Amino acid sequence: MQDTQKNNYQKTTLAGGCFWCTEAIFKRLKGVIDVVSGYSGGNTKNPTYEQVCSGKTGHAEAIQITFDPKIISYETLLEVFFKLHDPTTLNQQGNDMGTQYRSSIFYQDEKQKEIAEKVKQDLEKSRYYKDKIVTEIVPFDKFWQAEGYHKNYYDRNTSAPYCQYVIDPKIQKLYKEFTNKVREV
Repeated sequence: MQDTQKNNYQKTTLAGGCFWCTEAIFKRLKGVIDVVSGYSGGNTKNPTYEQVCSGKTGHAEAIQITFDPKIISYETLLEVFFKLHDPTTLNQQGNDMGTQYRSSIFYQDEKQKEIAEKVKQDLEKSRYYKDKIVTEIVPFDKFWQAEGYHKNYYDRNTSAPYCQYVIDPKIQKLYKEFTNKVREV
């Protein structure tokens, strides 16, 4: 990992359902330096995957993105985020159900909060989704890195049914809707 201070990189933490999906999407964007799967928004210290899946820790499956704002803006990251998961379903993404699959933006500072609220509001006004966006915009507190076997899950398991039926369509949508923002992986 590069030094974020020295390079003027920024971080954001997002939860949009299964972190295998979101990691696979965001690591393909130009300007994204690193994507780490983990847990945020809960009350258990250093939770395990099994604890989070129980729905009792309050955590969401999340990713922490380190990005270069000279190459990709925070606003663009949020546009990708909102368009590549369903932000209108409370505590659910497809068949994944529970508070751990909620849609959340964990803002790092007031500027990120303002941008997140504006992107959400603009998307609602555009009627991109017919239903109300339920994504919560909350202050970042802690991020707990997931167990190592979650890292690059999609790229290591592309033939797994979950990857083919759930993640592949999202990757295809990324390439279609954000062609000029994607890099080779």
